[in-house]
Amino acid sequence: MKVCFPVNSNEGLNSMPYNHFGSAPELVVWDGESNVVKSISNGDLGHEHGKCNPIKALSGEVVDAVVVGGIGKGAIIKLNSMGIKVYKAIEGTISDNINSLKNGVLKEFDSTHTCNHDGCSHHGNN
Repeated sequence: MKVCFPVNSNEGLNSMPYNHFGSAPELVVWDGESNVVKSISNGDLGHEHGKCNPIKALSGEVVDAVVVGGIGKGAIIKLNSMGIKVYKAIEGTISDNINSLKNGVLKEFDSTHTCNHDGCSHHGNN
């Protein structure tokens, strides 16, 4: 399983998941089979609000899931339509979130979720 974590800066598994998918400067991708972590720049960073293009953001990287603090409804729908599950990050590092994902603790975002930016938190408290 490959999991994408939007982040502000790449600190490997010690990175903190970002508060919003579309405005994250970098994306850290963790490969669960090889335990390899790599970072890619958000290829869609300059998009207009509400016009997130997850394919462009991922710069062609194929992933099975995204774990993030906040995300808009349109991006969830686009990601889900590509077979990518979207999970709500818990407070803590990527490593903490990987453990929670493995243990079935992370909650999947519903496709009816809306993110107004004001309610999105850098710490995943909403």
